Amino acid sequence: MFSAEFPWLTAVIALPLIGAFAIPLIPDKYGKNIRNYSLTIALINFCLIVYGFWQNYSIYDTNFQLQESYSWFPQIGLTWSLGVDGLSMPLIVLSGLISTLAILASWQVEKKSKLYFFLLLVLHSAQIGVFAAQDLLLFFIMWELELVPVYILISIWGGKKRLYAATKFILYTALASIFILVAGLAMAFYGDNFTLNMAELGMKNYPIALEVLAYVGFLIAFGVKLPIFPFHTWLPDAHSEASAPVSMILAGVLLKMGGYGLIRFNLEMLPDAHIKFAPLLVILGVINIVYGAFTAFAQTNLKRRLASSSISHMGFVLVGIAAFTDLGMNGAMLQMLSHGLIAAALFFLSGVTYERTHTLMMDEMGGMAKSMPKTFALFTAASMASLALPGMSGFVSELSVFLGFAQSDAYSSIFKVVVTVLAGVGLILTPIYLLSMLRVVFYGENVTGLKLDGFQLDAKPREVFITVCLIIPIIAIGLYPKLATESYDLKTVQVASKTRASLEVIVNHSVENIPANFTIAEINN
Repeated sequence: MFSAEFPWLTAVIALPLIGAFAIPLIPDKYGKNIRNYSLTIALINFCLIVYGFWQNYSIYDTNFQLQESYSWFPQIGLTWSLGVDGLSMPLIVLSGLISTLAILASWQVEKKSKLYFFLLLVLHSAQIGVFAAQDLLLFFIMWELELVPVYILISIWGGKKRLYAATKFILYTALASIFILVAGLAMAFYGDNFTLNMAELGMKNYPIALEVLAYVGFLIAFGVKLPIFPFHTWLPDAHSEASAPVSMILAGVLLKMGGYGLIRFNLEMLPDAHIKFAPLLVILGVINIVYGAFTAFAQTNLKRRLASSSISHMGFVLVGIAAFTDLGMNGAMLQMLSHGLIAAALFFLSGVTYERTHTLMMDEMGGMAKSMPKTFALFTAASMASLALPGMSGFVSELSVFLGFAQSDAYSSIFKVVVTVLAGVGLILTPIYLLSMLRVVFYGENVTGLKLDGFQLDAKPREVFITVCLIIPIIAIGLYPKLATESYDLKTVQVASKTRASLEVIVNHSVENIPANFTIAEINN
């Protein structure tokens, strides 16, 4: 049962889903049995994820591992095909951790608790399915499946403008995801053999026109989820109205699906088109970094400020994957993992603060450090990680992206200087808006009329435990990055080498096709 032949990936996808459909059968008047049951399912699944990878996954193999393939719907070529490599394995572990903590963070949910925890478990299953799917149609089904629970979770358990935020979320993400299907099917039908297997799609030789069109389709679909400017406007609304546990999953896992999709589809499958669009990705990444940082200053709503911060931090992912260097790709992956942990901690703590103050408006808070010292300490630690304090994971990931891009031979020196300076502006602004957030919320005098719950005002042991579970890996990765990077390092090197190889071919055979920002120098491995 515990050998490599055991269907580990099917098990960790099916367990939350089967567990979710058993919830209506559980008698529970006050919701306690449901939350205990849901947490147990999530914990068991997380243990299965960790144990399965620990025993059967090799960090020295860049090929897909733990592969499973079962014919599901042969009439349309749909196959239950699963597998993991260095790109997907760390993100599945991240998903398992954050989803489990989000369920633990939902301890106070009493309104329609059966439906609430049902949706969380379905969402957890769909997340793993996205990262593990090796069939294009299965990937699309899982991608669409995760949209529905998020929409319902926001529209029922959200804030005053929850219907507006939920509708905006589903319109942006659902419409954009159509491009995955269109671009993917265009690739599947090209050539003599029709295939939906993602590995086989990556081995086809496409004409450059088809590559470009498919690349644009994937860029739109994954760019909305990342999110990339100007497709980002759904994110602040969704975060400001979603409950804290939903925001944990939204920022910690769902945004990473966009980055994962860009690497898996745009870079791995379409390296020639990536060469043409890489300068654009760098420019969009810099816009994300600077725009998100400046926008954060304008936000007086605590969660909207954190949402703008997420937009800024995800810009580093774009710069990293367009750097054409091993270090840049490595930094992009680490940034996704690091931001997932940091953002989940910050959004959870914003929910802890909201439960005590009943407001998210920072100008209605103040002087809370004395009455909530534990929350203040945890919020400060998470904020320090977000502003890339040395010794925290955010510092290592952002530094890797900077150095990876600076070392790239694919861009002119002027272009690299301009990008580095502008991204540096974003780095300078980040500590300013985060420290000012801490000052407004926790320092000074209490605002007159602020209603604080008298019963155990400060963070409870459960809340401290959730935050510590996120901060410990943040510090551990910051002090010893190999804890994370070793799991995907060889894979990111392989992906970066593939894009550099395509760049060399174009340099050697078709100089006029090089974008203006590229040099003609030979690219070094």
